Amino acid sequence: MTDLKQNAPVACPATPAANSRLAGRALKLLRDQRGVAAVEFAFIAPLLIGVYFLAMEYSLAVVTSSNVERSASQVGDLITQQQTITKAELDAIMEIGESVLQPYERSNPVITVTAIEITDDEEPEAKVVWSRKMVDGVGSPDATPGTETTVPRDLMVPGSFLVRAHTTLEYEPFGSRSTKEGNHFGFGGAFDALSMTMGGRYHLRPRVSLTIPCSDC
Repeated sequence: MTDLKQNAPVACPATPAANSRLAGRALKLLRDQRGVAAVEFAFIAPLLIGVYFLAMEYSLAVVTSSNVERSASQVGDLITQQQTITKAELDAIMEIGESVLQPYERSNPVITVTAIEITDDEEPEAKVVWSRKMVDGVGSPDATPGTETTVPRDLMVPGSFLVRAHTTLEYEPFGSRSTKEGNHFGFGGAFDALSMTMGGRYHLRPRVSLTIPCSDC
């Protein structure tokens, strides 16, 4: 019979020289700094990219908000330079107000223009003379003539006439831009939390006449 003990592998104890070589290799590996910059960049890059795009989104939002304010101001300014006006002219002016927001085009603004007359009563009231709005590039009547509205207290001068221009915009960040089918681009809606409602409102007095009647409003 074959002696199984003779064929069994025999474990060789590690020698001090082998242990020393192993420790040397481990120490050399710990001291090796090749690729450290690449590893550090891999950790930092996502943070830097995120900060960059947040800063970009913030800058775009600030510019767009300023343009929304400027849209309302420009619409009101153009209307108050007229002696009389028609709804076709109002729509054309509001289209100009829409173009002020370019190059932003991810959503459409709502522009509302209202002519207001302050009554001569002992307790004056603000009454709508005519009103028109533009939604998605289409003009339509807004507030009913003769209804009461509100204006700032310091503008409640009896017998005066005001034009109120109001622009609102549902701001959509570039990173969450989506199509009508709901498919997202860029970061797949990661910046949806930055969506907000922007607005600008101005009350102006007529420049060249006491009132600005609208013949077909």
